[in-house]
Amino acid sequence: MSVFMTGRLTSPTSTELRHGPSGALLETTAPKDNGGDGSRFSPTDLCTASAASCAATTVSLYATRNGIALTGIAFEIEKHMTNEPPRRIAKLVARFRVSSPCGDEDFQKLVNVGKTCPVFRSLHPDVLLEDVWERG
Repeated sequence: MSVFMTGRLTSPTSTELRHGPSGALLETTAPKDNGGDGSRFSPTDLCTASAASCAATTVSLYATRNGIALTGIAFEIEKHMTNEPPRRIAKLVARFRVSSPCGDEDFQKLVNVGKTCPVFRSLHPDVLLEDVWERG
């Protein structure tokens, strides 16, 4: 399966991205520490947020397909960039709070599937991932 998207540079530090199937629009701006004004998600912010969003969505889909009651997932994720060139994401620190009346065995299944989300699995092996999963 493929998904077509388009984008264009709208200023020296900003882009506009369009999702082909839905037409949804996202804008990015470079962070302050890299010459932008930090007024929007940066491209690496989107990558970071996508990782947490993907894990939560993956858990929710698994729970739905397997009849595990799930009332919500809240998450926080923090991005740490390298200090030396080349600039890249060095570490992600994520905390997930899973609200579910399920037993310990099913909760562990939810955690395990969350760790296999496509974005986590697509990150370069040099990106350190610290993730904590707790009942919320």
